[in-house]
Amino acid sequence: MGRTSGRRGGVVVALLSGLALAVAPTGAHADGAAGARGAVRADRALPAAAPSDTARPGAAGPGGARPGVPRPEAGPRRPDGAAGPDVIAHRGSSGMAPENTAAAVGLAVAQRADFVEIDVQRTRDGRLVDFHDCTMERTTDVEEVFPGRPRYRVSDFTWAELRRLDAGSWFDRDFAGERIATVGEVIARLDGTRTGLLAEISPCSHYTGLPADLAGELRQRPRYLRQALTRHRLAVQSFRPDDAREFRSRLPGVPVGVLDAERPTDAELVRLSRWADQVNPQYTVTDRRLVDRVHALGMEINVWTVDEPGAMRRMAALGVDGVITDFPQSLTRHPGLRTAR
Repeated sequence: MGRTSGRRGGVVVALLSGLALAVAPTGAHADGAAGARGAVRADRALPAAAPSDTARPGAAGPGGARPGVPRPEAGPRRPDGAAGPDVIAHRGSSGMAPENTAAAVGLAVAQRADFVEIDVQRTRDGRLVDFHDCTMERTTDVEEVFPGRPRYRVSDFTWAELRRLDAGSWFDRDFAGERIATVGEVIARLDGTRTGLLAEISPCSHYTGLPADLAGELRQRPRYLRQALTRHRLAVQSFRPDDAREFRSRLPGVPVGVLDAERPTDAELVRLSRWADQVNPQYTVTDRRLVDRVHALGMEINVWTVDEPGAMRRMAALGVDGVITDFPQSLTRHPGLRTAR
């Protein structure tokens, strides 16, 4: 999913106008700085009609039912007992903070998102980092820090090089100095909170070992892994079914999903139901028939990327299991949007 413009223009929305939100310290900065660089100003409140993003995927939700096992009766899985779909913060609370940074993750936690969706890539020296685009020009100052490089792919840089980049100023000067986060730092920020992790295996790299690397990263945190699975607060997804399936073979207990920008055919759904827990399509191709069919096959359905309140209501009314949004607080502060049946 790609935003092609710089900062998300007009992060201002009418729904929660006048609400000031401080970005909670995250403790996840690579350079040791804690939290965001300043507060989200009151004039950057949430959107009542933020521009919907239908051209990008990037995240879906929670732990699904096991293939071949009847889907459990609908009921709240969230710690707060709330009804309706899970609220999945797309690249963190990326409508109000620079995407995939400690600030965006910390704000999503503060806004009580059920999940944070991140994008997993690998550096040249093997570190797993949270970054969406295949190249870094849009959301960092990589061209200034490393002029003359032939290309700016994440996989061409070491972790020591990446941690020098400013990943916040493109969004707003309040976030100057935000750094690219490692997957380990994101997990550390979520550990002990109510917010789960939805990790997307990025399709950017030709490196075939990413599913195994991500499984290894999670295995290094047995306590977190155990607690997240017990609380239905961990899942992994990919646009490439082979990557999702490979991850499942490495860490079978973690639910896996397949992202799709198009409407999957019934034959595709049947094939996926043999091993996948989730089907996560773009919301614009989702209707009641698709939702019911996915559920009948024992899977869950999480839709992306839903930023407009009217679309949120429609998706909740269809019975989707998760809504991926740049503005999680639109749903967490307005429960009526997620219980519109």
